[in-house]
Amino acid sequence: MLTPLQKQQRVEASKHFLELCSDDPGSILERIVTGDETWVHHFEPESKQESMQWHKKGTPPPKKFKVSESAGKLMATVFWDCEGIILIDYKEKNRTITGEYYATILEKLKDAIKEKRRGKLTKGVLFLQDNAPVHKSKVAMAALHTHGFESLVHPPYSPDLAPSDFYLFPNLKKDLRGRKFSDDNEVKEAILAHFEGKDKKYFYDGLEKLIHRSNKCIQLKGDYIEKEK
Repeated sequence: MLTPLQKQQRVEASKHFLELCSDDPGSILERIVTGDETWVHHFEPESKQESMQWHKKGTPPPKKFKVSESAGKLMATVFWDCEGIILIDYKEKNRTITGEYYATILEKLKDAIKEKRRGKLTKGVLFLQDNAPVHKSKVAMAALHTHGFESLVHPPYSPDLAPSDFYLFPNLKKDLRGRKFSDDNEVKEAILAHFEGKDKKYFYDGLEKLIHRSNKCIQLKGDYIEKEK
């Protein structure tokens, strides 16, 4: 449950973002780079609705797999903007994500932006991330400052206002659900294929939804936004 203070922070952050977009929302969206971490499993079962299959009356239903405790998974850190994916970094086995580790990823991100998005660093990157302790650690924030990224205000406990959480990752997981992968490399190939199959409009739409959600958050006085299609 959100506290009154947390609701107020969500409203204030939403107002700040809308004010930023008020004159020329397109130019602001073009400057945004956002990203987050997510676990991707070697096998994620379909939801009950997704796995429904027709079968002839009197015949046994099709067999369905369950996830074993030993099923593998890997953590992907994905950064993207209105044009597409900029960088995907996969955490090494048995390595802990620390502020120092995240700072090295931000260094990779800057290099990837320089290579793939000519002129974006010059215009100024508006960096949107959540408030995870690793993201807000001193070493990570120092890296952001060093690379010239300007942090956008993001309220605590607000996955419904984070494009990776309400848009990019759910669509990725839905696409991979029900498919079985034998190892991490197969998962990585599937992730890459998923994103390569999307055009620029797909990614722009994901960021543009943040404008609608900011308005909705204000209308709801800071309450969570219910799941939307």
